Amino acid sequence: MINPKRFPEIIPTIYNHMMAEMNSGDADTKRQCTRQTIGTHNGSFHCDEALACFLLRQLPEYKDAEIIRTRNQSVLDTCDIVVDVGGVFDPSKHRYDHHQRSFSHSMNSLRPAKPWTTKLSSAGLVYLHFGERVLRTIKGLKDADDSKVQAIYDKVYENFIEEVDAIDNGIAQSDEQPRYLITTNLSSRVKHLTPDWMDLSPDEEGGFKKAMELTGLEFLDKVNYYNTSWWPARELVESALDGRFEVDSSGEVLVFSQGGCPWKEHLYALEEAKKIETPVKYVLYTDQNGKWRVQCVPVSSNSFSNRLSLPEKWRGIRNEELCTLSGIPGCIFVHANGFIGGNETHEGALQMARTSLAQSK
Repeated sequence: MINPKRFPEIIPTIYNHMMAEMNSGDADTKRQCTRQTIGTHNGSFHCDEALACFLLRQLPEYKDAEIIRTRNQSVLDTCDIVVDVGGVFDPSKHRYDHHQRSFSHSMNSLRPAKPWTTKLSSAGLVYLHFGERVLRTIKGLKDADDSKVQAIYDKVYENFIEEVDAIDNGIAQSDEQPRYLITTNLSSRVKHLTPDWMDLSPDEEGGFKKAMELTGLEFLDKVNYYNTSWWPARELVESALDGRFEVDSSGEVLVFSQGGCPWKEHLYALEEAKKIETPVKYVLYTDQNGKWRVQCVPVSSNSFSNRLSLPEKWRGIRNEELCTLSGIPGCIFVHANGFIGGNETHEGALQMARTSLAQSK
């Protein structure tokens, strides 16, 4: 029992402690009141809103934002930003839905300088409005030149975000019946994270968090590739392109000092920018064993057709038989589809390219 004589000593201490607790509670309440909120729909989730939420969370203002998953409009109206639900597209109010009948926007319609005409999903809408800022939160891009950021912005949309937009909007990749199914793309893998109908204890919120992590990791991997591998290759390709006539008088053969360089997209872009009339047909580089490869330039980056394949009679032939057939020493192989061949030396690989060019005339 406390001695009553000590009350004058103890009561101020208790009072101060109570006031500190109350002030602490007020601070917590203020933090909760000022915390940003991202609204999206509940129920089955998809790749686009999971990615949209991840992208927003990369921005300083939404870094600690609470994600509220609901279709209750009165709750959504209180959110600071809403994606993929609500029936409204209004950037001035931070409303980014694409399901309403009136919505038909693409990257091209909202930014006419961009070529992509695929209808946007919530992922595409968030990327369009916040993408450059998101990229600049990533290591190596914070202080990068605008030209680099814009180039990576475009490549990430073309080779990552647009696929998510198209799949979510039910847009087929081609007008023809596909020969086989692809069920392991990012959108499919997100779908596999939704609770199974037989699950007795479905964890929808946990699944959505996993979907955000999955889409986010793949987004960051894609950006990292374009930032640390693809972009640095541009200078190498441009140097090889400018020096192509020193390799062969035709100007149709490039030489890289090593393999692994992502050259195709840079080559197409630089040929167009430099208005090169006679396109490059072959690229030479070394493999991991120091041997030389001669690779045909495809008609486009995702095509299996080449501007000029290696001679048909060489295809599928190897070693001495190929040397005898071609009259070129050091031949190792030519692929059965004629898109690539190998030789022991740089001179041999160059001769394979020159002979192929000569036989096509």
